[in-house]
Amino acid sequence: MQIDLEIQRTTENSDIPTDADLKHWVTSTLTTLNALLGQCPPYDSTHPKELLIRIVNIAESATLNATYRHKIGATNVLSFPFLAPKPLISHLLGDIVICAPLVTQEALEQNKSVTAHWAHLVIHGILHLLGYDHQTEVEADIMENLERQLLANLDFPDPYAAIT
Repeated sequence: MQIDLEIQRTTENSDIPTDADLKHWVTSTLTTLNALLGQCPPYDSTHPKELLIRIVNIAESATLNATYRHKIGATNVLSFPFLAPKPLISHLLGDIVICAPLVTQEALEQNKSVTAHWAHLVIHGILHLLGYDHQTEVEADIMENLERQLLANLDFPDPYAAIT
């Protein structure tokens, strides 16, 4: 599966994964989902996928969280799915915004590897771009099980084992 991934870094942090790691996680996630589900709904798997990962600081994350979710404070990951108006066809999945300092802080607080937490949040963001959510217990179970499978495929541990 071909991925056109743009990575924007607006903050410096030694814990931020390399572009190659981010691309590997994105490609693996979309390829595995394609195999598991037949294709990544509602996108045609024969065309390149496009998405943006923007890595931000606490202030930018808090501003975006307030503007788009009406919540106070920074959050670890935000997803902005793109759905082209009909009859246009687009292969743009959307944008994922990840708050680098918060990822490091959460990983340390939860006794997780920072790299594993980054991979989890990239996968979490992609699932949101594809329409998955965790607003109900049933939705959360579906999304968390997919996250576990996708992370295991990348040789990362269950992200929920340490916090349940």
